[in-house]
Amino acid sequence: MGRLQGKTAFVTGAGGGIGRAIALAFVAEGARVAMADVDPRLLDAATAESHGPGLMPLLCDVSDRADVFAKIDGFVAEAGGLDILVNNAVKFHYAPLAGFDPAIVDAMFDVGVKGALWALQAATPHLKARGGGTVLNLSSIAVEMAIPNASVYTAIKGAIDALTRQQAAELGPYNIRVNALAPGSVPTPGASAVITAEGWKSREGKSVLRRLPSADDVARAAVFLASDESACITGVTLKIDAGMTITGP
Repeated sequence: MGRLQGKTAFVTGAGGGIGRAIALAFVAEGARVAMADVDPRLLDAATAESHGPGLMPLLCDVSDRADVFAKIDGFVAEAGGLDILVNNAVKFHYAPLAGFDPAIVDAMFDVGVKGALWALQAATPHLKARGGGTVLNLSSIAVEMAIPNASVYTAIKGAIDALTRQQAAELGPYNIRVNALAPGSVPTPGASAVITAEGWKSREGKSVLRRLPSADDVARAAVFLASDESACITGVTLKIDAGMTITGP
């Protein structure tokens, strides 16, 4: 406990699933956390789960650059600074690429890629002003595996991996570390909207540990990478997949 004591963090897509678990874990470790999400109902439910006073729910649409800047600047003004940014917001949709709805492609890239870019643009001056900090981007093991009908999602997560490496190099001189978390198949409401019960069972069977990672497993890794325990780690994508990428698709 207390590994993030005195730190401030802004977490996108934090109303549910992995984002919620990360936000709550950060609060439990002593951080003051902006829980940003586009869904007010998820924010209300997640806030009720928190067992610490450090959680600030914020309505934020990461696809809207002006809104991202306003919410990050507002949080920093109230919290007194920014130490950690977590780019977690994502939009799920699986379909064959040839017939993929262009409007859905735009929406997915607006959230998954542009949303991360806008948050980085908004957060970087504040992290520099703090004398350093940490950025965590949510990637996926889908980047390394062939998953049917997941071309758009996988392309987005591949971009996140590349962005992580580039920003680690660009921001390193300012003592800002940039890393990515690549979860395996985590049973969250968003993922379950595109993965069937049979699909979950198949994924579990391919795991070396014969289990699937939970949102809390990912959150514990996020705490490690956000804390001083990982002070010399930057530019990496850490897999939390129970060994799925060892066995392959």
